Amino acid sequence: MNKRLLTGTGIALAAVLFGAFNMMSSAALRSARFDLTDHQLYTLSDGTKNVLGNLAEPITLRFYLSKKLATGLPGIKGYATRVQEMLEEYAQVADGQLLLQVMDPEPFSEEEDRAVAYGLQGVPLDNGSTQFYFGLAGTSSTDDLEVIPFFQPEREEFLEYDLTKMIYGLANPKKKILGLLSSLPIDGAGAMPFMQQPGGSQPWLIVTHIEQMFEIKKIEATATTIPEDVSVLMVVHPKSLGDPILYAIDQFVLQGGHAMIFVDPLAESDREGGNPMNPMGATPGNSDLPRLFDAWGLEMVKGKVLGDLPLAKKVQIQQQARMQVIDYPVWVDFRQEHFSQDDMVTAQVPTITMASAGILKKKGDVGIVLTPLIQSDEAAMKIDASRLSFMPDLGGILSSYQPEGERMMVAARVTGKVKTAFPDGQPKEPAAEENATPATSSESSSKHTHLAESKDPINVIVVADTDILQDKFWAQVQNFFGQRIGIPTSGNGTFVTNALDNLTGSNDLISVRSRAGYSRPFTLLRALQQDAEQQFRQKEQALQERLKVTEGKLQELQSQKPTGNAMIMSAEQQQAMATFRQDLVQVRKELRSVQHELGKNIERVESWVKFINIGLVPVLIGIVGVWISSSRLRRKSA
Repeated sequence: MNKRLLTGTGIALAAVLFGAFNMMSSAALRSARFDLTDHQLYTLSDGTKNVLGNLAEPITLRFYLSKKLATGLPGIKGYATRVQEMLEEYAQVADGQLLLQVMDPEPFSEEEDRAVAYGLQGVPLDNGSTQFYFGLAGTSSTDDLEVIPFFQPEREEFLEYDLTKMIYGLANPKKKILGLLSSLPIDGAGAMPFMQQPGGSQPWLIVTHIEQMFEIKKIEATATTIPEDVSVLMVVHPKSLGDPILYAIDQFVLQGGHAMIFVDPLAESDREGGNPMNPMGATPGNSDLPRLFDAWGLEMVKGKVLGDLPLAKKVQIQQQARMQVIDYPVWVDFRQEHFSQDDMVTAQVPTITMASAGILKKKGDVGIVLTPLIQSDEAAMKIDASRLSFMPDLGGILSSYQPEGERMMVAARVTGKVKTAFPDGQPKEPAAEENATPATSSESSSKHTHLAESKDPINVIVVADTDILQDKFWAQVQNFFGQRIGIPTSGNGTFVTNALDNLTGSNDLISVRSRAGYSRPFTLLRALQQDAEQQFRQKEQALQERLKVTEGKLQELQSQKPTGNAMIMSAEQQQAMATFRQDLVQVRKELRSVQHELGKNIERVESWVKFINIGLVPVLIGIVGVWISSSRLRRKSA
């Protein structure tokens, strides 16, 4: 009896101690957490800590959350808790330089009026009778304002970057200037109807992305100088540029200016020629800078695009009145193993998607250092750009695909001392000489003397693809109450802004931005799928050839009917036609069987890989648990 009493008392005491410990730890260890994710996704990055630690002036963050309404929104409530906890952690790391205020804007209250005045977006609930607020307004000591109108749950993985970018913008209100020279309408101006992205003539999302960090100054192709206040130059699709602007770029780089250049052997976003009302009749344009590249010691392989079947995106096409999903080897999803891990620009970018990209390689003995930033794997192949210009033959490209066994470079950093591409000095401007006033000419010549060689090592990043900037290759654009919201699906935007930040000497945001998204695809599943597809595609191609031959014989036989009486055929002709028709039906049946078998094999592979990745571990744990239980029972019975 006493033993039972002591046991009951011990259990009650243990329960009390357990509850007390939970209450104390909940209060004392509120900010403590263990991050067991592979890439420490829930730990503040060094870049965020640097931004918070270098705040010279106090910043006030006002977090607006309709708490009562949030309790009825399960998906929002958990995210709201995470946002508030992260903001509290920011305030703790900032050591008094970040003041956090949590506001609950009740309907028709002064707090709601302030939220609206700051530009926060309320979401109507209860048939529009109440507004739900879930946003952030930040102000600096000089009354600069940055706002996150509404925390989109789809952007949860980018939360740290969004918060750090806001604080960085408030701490550094003066934006650096980016000079933009582009023949593509990425700023939304001058777009033909068939070149416009969804949303009409709005700027491409990459421009909106860049504008958060830089003030963009557009540079025309007819310019003769690069403005002195430009911190970094971005050149996109430089088609048929004249010597004056090429000389301006050359001298800008030699004087120590940094640049990011996008060229392309087949720009799918640029359809030139043909009828503007029929864009499919036009061919994609190409761009290059051979004169400057020669001086910098690199070249883009002429007339070739990169194909990489193991990294290919899947596309949907129509064949024989049926929709099929196949690999498109010139649309490539690069992963972390294809990026330079020694360069901050690419070290932690999750994925980058390119379309019909070119191939870069070193040229001559210029003495520069050409550092690959993005490379293919060894299964890549050079494909003639002419095969993709108009209605590409996907089946032919796949059947003739042959890996070349070498890694190919599609983006690189060029560093080192170089000589000018214009050894004879500034080129003449025939059209401008007659019209320009003497004052303008003397002013332009007196500002800068001609440089024959760079003062210091140059720093230029070259990317052999312009389609990397298109919305459809890296983001899903959504309309949220009139605002364009971009949900990244690839790291293209991260790569571009990383590079521009790096070229202007700002590295604090790079580590934050690079942690934004992380994808771990089933690489083994993809390899097995492609092996299965390759095996069955060979058989499919043979059957297709047999089908063509059979159809050709049938047409030839029908054309041999007597000219005077086309409706009458001999018994031999009728028998032969019946045989050919049976052959035709049999070939079509075998072709459908091959396609069906291919689908079944892929599904079988998917099922096994998913079972191994998801179901096998619980099964093994269950088996081990049963074995342990049975062992204990046996020992107990013994």
